[in-house]
Amino acid sequence: MTAAERRALVEPADRRLSVRRQCELLGLSRGAFYYTPAPPGEEDLRLMRLLDEEYTRHPFYGVRRMRLFLMKSGWPIGRDRVRGLLRTMGLEAVGPKPRLSAPAAGHAIYPYLLRGLAIEGSDHVWSTDITYVPMARGFVYLTAIMDWFSRYVLAWQLSLTLDVGFCLEALESALLRSRPRIFNSDQGSQFTSAAFTGRLAGAGIAISMDGRGRALDNVFVERLWRSVKYEEIYLKSYQTVWDAAAGIGAWFEFYNHDRPHLALGGRTPREVYQCVHV
Repeated sequence: MTAAERRALVEPADRRLSVRRQCELLGLSRGAFYYTPAPPGEEDLRLMRLLDEEYTRHPFYGVRRMRLFLMKSGWPIGRDRVRGLLRTMGLEAVGPKPRLSAPAAGHAIYPYLLRGLAIEGSDHVWSTDITYVPMARGFVYLTAIMDWFSRYVLAWQLSLTLDVGFCLEALESALLRSRPRIFNSDQGSQFTSAAFTGRLAGAGIAISMDGRGRALDNVFVERLWRSVKYEEIYLKSYQTVWDAAAGIGAWFEFYNHDRPHLALGGRTPREVYQCVHV
């Protein structure tokens, strides 16, 4: 879909709203609105869909196991191609990593602050992550910010690229609502960037980062990804970024306001979160 086609989807809806505001309402970064990517091949998209589904089931699978999985599924491809596809998707196996996987030089790494911590209430700890979202003829990346105590999704954004911009947009949106004492993330380049950590530090928020290869350090967001994929994304074949934004946005509304959690005593995330926001 061209940039002109994307604009045509947005502008006629309500010319009283700016493109920026409409993107905010859709949970879509402005970069995704204006950026026109080089479309991947149909075979690559199929392989990436299979890899994403297998990663959701087995996040500890590395390149070799992913290659074996594809080969058993009838796709005899090389290890380098599997590695390249996983890198494009932003996927990395859970487990110890060599120093080659360390964040870029100059990026600050912060200690993990949540081990053994008793979460006292809403806005004590927020966390974030990024996941891959397959579409019929392409893909996007999804980031979300969650309150750990209530599991409430405070903000989310979609993007066509893995740059830090859409993560910052989600952060700014969440900070318009409230502010946590601790913010936890993995050690991805988006979250170790000076722009992201600087925004948190400037707001007086303590920064916590997972140990490398330890997805369980951010377990609630990992569970959120499984839920949104099995209950929404894998059931759909989004034709456009706007379809993805509408579908995922509707699911997050359902998740926050209507989907009861056994861990919350049958209450919804919104019911728990709003107990201290009345």
